[in-house]
Amino acid sequence: MTFAISMHDEVDEEEVLKIYRANHWSSAQKPAQLMAALHHSHSLVTARQDGQLIGLGNAISDGHLVVYFPHLLVHPDFQNLGVGRLMMKAMLLKYKDFHQKILVAEHQAIEFYQTIGFVRAGQTEPMWIYAGTEH
Repeated sequence: MTFAISMHDEVDEEEVLKIYRANHWSSAQKPAQLMAALHHSHSLVTARQDGQLIGLGNAISDGHLVVYFPHLLVHPDFQNLGVGRLMMKAMLLKYKDFHQKILVAEHQAIEFYQTIGFVRAGQTEPMWIYAGTEH
């Protein structure tokens, strides 16, 4: 399978919500806020097959030292085919010279992120104030 990975792709609400809902992410319940967050991200990466959005990720950054990767989703029909890896590689290339590259990995994604170079951040513990029950 061939996928088109883009760092400059525009996305529309309908196609974004389809992926978030397919992955059961609660952000889909707040479409206006989700779309505003994605449009105001420092970077957005997408994966498409035959024009269909099958993957999406974003980065929040100060633009110089630190980048945080809050979302990386692949439609369940296209998971385990290397789509997420290609999107993360594009992001890591863009931010290759940054001092810190940060993310919080769900339990089932820890091994995936370790295979592309992420490690637990010393003795840190992820913490949040969160108004939801899941991502």
